[in-house]
Amino acid sequence: MARKTKLVRAAESVGAAAGRATSTAHKVTKAAKVARKEFEALTKRFEELARDVKKASKRVQKQLR
Repeated sequence: MARKTKLVRAAESVGAAAGRATSTAHKVTKAAKVARKEFEALTKRFEELARDVKKASKRVQKQLR
């Protein structure tokens, strides 16, 4: 069997590093999509709660008059 040259070994390590980087990038992208959806859901819920608080404060003010 032929011996691997330093160039071949270097190319293997560069390719492996590129593969790891690509894999990590995919994981980060997937996590970012999930985080964005969760953030949108939390924002929507916060807006609903803010509306509820506003309505409740109006009711309380009306009762105090």
